[in-house]
Amino acid sequence: MSALVETRNLSKVYSRGTQKVEVLHHVNLDIAKGDFLALMGPSGSGKTTLLNLIGGLDTPTDGALSIAGARIDQLGEDDLARWRASNVGFVFQFYNLLPMLSAQKNVELPLLLTRLTAAQRKRNAQVALELVGLSDRTAHKPTELSGGQQQRVSIARAIVSDPLLLVCDEPTGDLDRHSATEVLTLLQQLNRDHGKTIVMVTHDPKAAEYANRTLHLDKGSLVESDAEAGALA
Repeated sequence: MSALVETRNLSKVYSRGTQKVEVLHHVNLDIAKGDFLALMGPSGSGKTTLLNLIGGLDTPTDGALSIAGARIDQLGEDDLARWRASNVGFVFQFYNLLPMLSAQKNVELPLLLTRLTAAQRKRNAQVALELVGLSDRTAHKPTELSGGQQQRVSIARAIVSDPLLLVCDEPTGDLDRHSATEVLTLLQQLNRDHGKTIVMVTHDPKAAEYANRTLHLDKGSLVESDAEAGALA
């Protein structure tokens, strides 16, 4: 498999007044197309910062970051926003659904930036909701759905534009174990059956078991080589 994500000496430094805080320190990482990678580490280890850089939500202070051969670290703010909209689907711990919209309308939101017609947007949203097992909940608003169902709607929204990459930040952190298992199984199916490349930050070792491999960060550095996690059947 070819590398979809390549980081070389990737560093991120934040300024707090006169103090410089290095959150990532010369990270070198390859993520193959079709991989499912879990990033773990203690709070403050830099894992969410690394995820945000890979997803184009932030820019590095130093180093190179390539996604599918594109040096996204060299893009300006507007170009990076366009790249992000076309290439990355985001799943967060809190679902970020608009409460006044139905599940279908929430899933359609990323497609408003495209040239698709209203009918095409509706059809694509219905396909995405069917894929996550919610074809019978298209008209429901978020308050009419369980936490696990809301997270599945957010996953449908993340995949509706068929992105190159899914980035997931603690996607089960607000769910009970049963709902978390459903969401993780869905992510695993998207990876195995549909070839989606997934990078997931998690504190939960049980969640990491669903990934193909796990990497650990500590104080801004990768502290282990690829630690293969046992993917569940």
